Amino acid sequence: MFRMLLKILQTPKTVLASNEFSDQTELLVLGKKIQSKVKHLFRGSLAIRQIDGGSDNACEQELVALSNSFYDLERFGIHFVASPKHADLLMITGPITRNMAEAVRRAYAVTPDPKIIVAVGDEAINGGIFKNSYAVKNKVSDVIPVDYGIPGNPPSPKTILLHLLRLLEIKVGERQS
Repeated sequence: MFRMLLKILQTPKTVLASNEFSDQTELLVLGKKIQSKVKHLFRGSLAIRQIDGGSDNACEQELVALSNSFYDLERFGIHFVASPKHADLLMITGPITRNMAEAVRRAYAVTPDPKIIVAVGDEAINGGIFKNSYAVKNKVSDVIPVDYGIPGNPPSPKTILLHLLRLLEIKVGERQS
């Protein structure tokens, strides 16, 4: 028992504190900006369908983090849905594998207009380390049209939120012109 306690005390800390947001106020300011754009464009709520095109699951973990109690996207009017038929926005992660190409095309086809397609992560944008592999179709835009890309490998939740705000600002500008 004593040896185990000694080992615990001697083991260095390996978990680092996140410095994404210094506190909740910066996140709340960003969230309120997103919420106002969502209310203007989608009359209250933005439904997102996330599709894994064949990734290594890193981007998915960052998207899942957006639903945890720290980020809590639901309070800003954004939620993830189970069907592309109920989605306003498709977030596609990873390079599109040959096996997923038809599923992505079908999801795109059933998403109601006006649909927004976002490629999340370097693999979705340009194929990443899987580029030109025999197993993939490379980037998402080789399979369906993409409106916006969020770079990173994987992009952090803060990066995703900042790019989501930028995308919504672009869409508000398009609607006003």
